[in-house]
Amino acid sequence: MKLRSYKILLALLALALCGLPASRVLAQGLTLDVVNGVPSAIPITVVPFGFESAAQPPATDVAAVIRDDMVRCGKFRTLTGADIVEHPSHGGEINFSTWKLLKQDYLVIGRERDVGGGQVKVAFELWNVTAQKQMLAGAYTALPEELRGVAHQIADQIYQKIIGQPGAFYTRIAYVTTTGSGKAMQWSLIVADSDGHNPQIVVRSRQPLLSPAWSPNGKELAYVSLESGDSAIYLQNLASGQRRLISGRKGINGAPAFSPDGKKLAMMLSFGGSPEIYIEDLASGQLTQITHNPSINSGPRWMPDGKSLIFMSDRSGKPQLYQESITGGGATRLTFDGEYNSSAAINYDASQVAMMHSDDSNTYRIAIMDRKLDNQLRFISPGPLDESPSFAPNGSMLLYAATDPNGKGVLYEVADNGSVRQRLALVDGNVQSPAWGPYRIPTSAQP
Repeated sequence: MKLRSYKILLALLALALCGLPASRVLAQGLTLDVVNGVPSAIPITVVPFGFESAAQPPATDVAAVIRDDMVRCGKFRTLTGADIVEHPSHGGEINFSTWKLLKQDYLVIGRERDVGGGQVKVAFELWNVTAQKQMLAGAYTALPEELRGVAHQIADQIYQKIIGQPGAFYTRIAYVTTTGSGKAMQWSLIVADSDGHNPQIVVRSRQPLLSPAWSPNGKELAYVSLESGDSAIYLQNLASGQRRLISGRKGINGAPAFSPDGKKLAMMLSFGGSPEIYIEDLASGQLTQITHNPSINSGPRWMPDGKSLIFMSDRSGKPQLYQESITGGGATRLTFDGEYNSSAAINYDASQVAMMHSDDSNTYRIAIMDRKLDNQLRFISPGPLDESPSFAPNGSMLLYAATDPNGKGVLYEVADNGSVRQRLALVDGNVQSPAWGPYRIPTSAQP
C-alpha cells in the first residue's frame, strides 16, 4: 500500500479545487483522549481553584486546563479527583505534611473572583513542597472566554520555572479536516488552540486542501489549494482573511515552508519538468532553484539558521532525507536506516529531526533522529500509517497524523520521548496535515 501523502503528491495535477470564501466561524471541535501516561514523571498537583465571589463561577475550569497541559507534555504527572484531599487556595492554607505524604514535588494553587465589567481575576501560586517555598505567583484579569488562554499562559510559566525552558501551551495548531462524502465532501483548513479547543475555520473547499505552514510571526498560513485544475500555493492572513497567490505555475506547486525570518518561502515546483526545490522571496517575487536533480524532490524544511534546507528525495531509489545549502553546492544524504524516510520536521535548535519512517511497505511510524547522538533513531508512534510530524516551538511535543483501525484520519499529540500520547479526533470526519504554530505574545500578568 502506497503512502497516502505520497499518492496525493503525485496526483496533484489531477485534482481540482472549488474554493469557498474564507470564514471566521467556529469549526467542529476535536475530542481529546489520553492514550497513555508516564509514571516516572515529575509529581505535581494542581488544586482546583477557589472562587471567591457570590456570582456563578465561569464555565472554564482554569485549574483543569493547567493540569491537562502538565500531563500532555509528558514531563509531569498529577493527582486528580478524590486523590486531592485538601483544597488550599492561598499559600498560608497549605499543609505541607499532607503533600509530602502524597509524594508531591510541586503544588499549584489559585483563586478566582469577579472584578466587575464582566471580567474575572485569576491568581495563582507555585510551591515547592519539599522546600516549603513559593516559586512563582501572579494574576491575570480576563473575560470568561479568554480564560483558557490564561490557563495556558499560567501552565507555560510553571513549565519554564520547573523545566527551565519556555512552555508551548499558549500556542496554536493548524490542520485540515474532511467531512461529508461524495459531492457533499468539504475540506476545511482550521486553526485551534494547542489542545484542539477554540477551532476556527480559515478556508473551506469542496476539494482537498494541503500542507498548511505557519509564518514565524503566526499571522499568516501558507497552504496548497487547487483552482482551474492546477495546484497553487497561497498565503492567508489570519486577521483579515485576505489571501495572496504565491505560485500558480504550470505543474505541481506544493509543500510550502516559511524561512525563519519570514521573508522567503521554500516550495516544491515542477514547471521545469521534474519536481525541484525552489525559494521565492516574498517581497520581490524572485525565484531561486535549489536542487537540480531529475528525481522527486519535495517537502523542504528550513534549518533554524536559515542557511540550508532538509528535504525528501528519491534520487537514491527510495525516499530519503537530504540537506542542501540555500546557495547550492549539492545535497548531503542524512538518512540511511529504513526504506522510506520523508516529511521532515526540525526542532528549534536542529538537534532533532522527526520524520515518517518505514522499514517495509506496510508500517509507517514517526521517528526522531538525534543529531547529537550520531543520528540515532527513536520511534514515538506505533504505526501502521503515521505521517506529517510537526514540532511544538520548544521541541517538547509533536503533532502527527494517523489512520486508525477504522480508516479514520486522526491527530496525535505526543511528548518528544514518546511517553504520553493524546488522540485528537473529529466526532464526524477526518483530520490530517497538522502544523504546530510559533510562540504567541502573552498577555500581561500582574505580580
